[in-house]
Amino acid sequence: MSDLYEITTHCRACQSPELTSLHDFGMTPLADRLVRPGTPKQSEPIAPLELALCNQCSLVQITAAVDPTVLFGGDYLYFSSVSPSLLKHFTESAQAIIQSEDINAQSFVFEIASNDGYMLKAFKPAGARILGVDPAKGPAQAAIEAGVPTVNDFFSRDLASHLVQEHGEADVILANNVLAHVYDLEGMVEGIHTMLATTGVAVIECPYIFDLVEGGEFDTIYHQHLCYFSATALDKLFERHGLTLADVERTSIHGGSLRLFVRKSASSPQRTERLLSLLDSEAQKQVFEATAYSSLFDLTENVARELPKLIRELRASGASVAGYGAAAKATTMLAYCGLTSDDLDFIADLNPRKHGWVMPGGEFEITAPSTLLERKPDYVLILAWNFAKEIMEQQKAYSESGGRFIIPLPEPHIV
Repeated sequence: MSDLYEITTHCRACQSPELTSLHDFGMTPLADRLVRPGTPKQSEPIAPLELALCNQCSLVQITAAVDPTVLFGGDYLYFSSVSPSLLKHFTESAQAIIQSEDINAQSFVFEIASNDGYMLKAFKPAGARILGVDPAKGPAQAAIEAGVPTVNDFFSRDLASHLVQEHGEADVILANNVLAHVYDLEGMVEGIHTMLATTGVAVIECPYIFDLVEGGEFDTIYHQHLCYFSATALDKLFERHGLTLADVERTSIHGGSLRLFVRKSASSPQRTERLLSLLDSEAQKQVFEATAYSSLFDLTENVARELPKLIRELRASGASVAGYGAAAKATTMLAYCGLTSDDLDFIADLNPRKHGWVMPGGEFEITAPSTLLERKPDYVLILAWNFAKEIMEQQKAYSESGGRFIIPLPEPHIV
C-alpha cells in the first residue's frame, strides 16, 4: 500500500480473486506526468507496472491503481485536437453516428472524457444539444472556450444521476479511450446505463488487446491504462450492468482499437454477425488463458534488447539521435528499454503546451518540431509510432535534408 497507489488482488470488472500475473515491467514513472527542468529525479513519482489476467471474465489489467487526481489533475497536457489524424478519425465517427442515429435538434449527445471538445464539436452542425465531462482542468477549459459545454469532474454513477436530473437522458453517449483509464470500472458502466436513453446508443472506443499482442505494443501499457479489453471481457462487463454489446468495428487508430455500439438490454437489441464472429475468434484464441498473450512479451523483450543496442551503435559511430512524440506510451518505452538523455538528445512534440517540460525518468528535454531542422539529428526515434505516417509527412523537410527515422515496433528498424 502507498499514498500514491494501491494494489488490487481482485478483478476490476467482476471482482474475482483469480488473477494470473502475465508480466512485470517493474517500477516506472507515471505517463503524462511531465516535470519541470531541474526537478530531482528522486522526487518524481513511480509505481509498479504489472499486467494480470482475470481467469473468470478474461479482463487483462494492471494490478496497481495510481490516485486518479495525480494522473489526471494539475498540469495534464494531453489535448486531442493537436493530432490531425485523430481529429479526422473522430469527426468521421461523429458524422456516421449523426446519420445512423438520425441526430437532430431534439437530440442530446453526451461525452465522457471529452478532453478539449474535439469530437462534440462535430455534432454542432446537426443542431444537437451537447455536453462533455472531463477531469483535466486545461482541456476542459479549452473546450468551454471553444463553445463546448463541459463539466470539469470525474464521471461516476453519482455524477450520472445528477446529470440526468439536470439534462435528461442521452440519445448518444461517447466514451473514447477512457474505459481503460477508469479506477471504478463498474461505477462507470453503471453511470452509462443511468444516462443512456432506452432507444439510445453508447459508442465507445478502446485499444484492442489482440492488436496490442500481435503488434508487440507493450508501450501501450502504462498507469493510466488500468484495463486492456477483449470483446469477450467487454461483453461480460456490459451484460452485468443491463447493457448489451450489439456491434463492434475494428479501427486502426492507436495501433488497433474496437469501436463498440452498446445499447440497453431492455431494448432487446440485435447482435451483429461481425460481433459474434469476433467473439468466436477470441474463444479460439483461448482468451481466458495466459498463453493467449505470451507472444506479446517475446516481442517486448526483443525491443527492450534491440532498440537500445541500435541507438547506442549509431551514437558510437558518431551519429546524433533524437526522439519525436512526448506521448504517454513513450514513458513505458523509454523506461523499460533503459533509454536516457545520454541516448536521445531531445524529444520533439507537436503540442506547444509540452515545450519546455521534461519527460519523466530520463531527463529528456521536450522541444518544438522545428528543432529537428535547427539541430539536425541524424536519426529520430518515433516514440508516437501510432502516428508515424502523419509525423513523417509533417517532418518531410527533415527527411529531405538527410534525416532518417527509427520505428521501434513491432521490431526496431530504420526508414
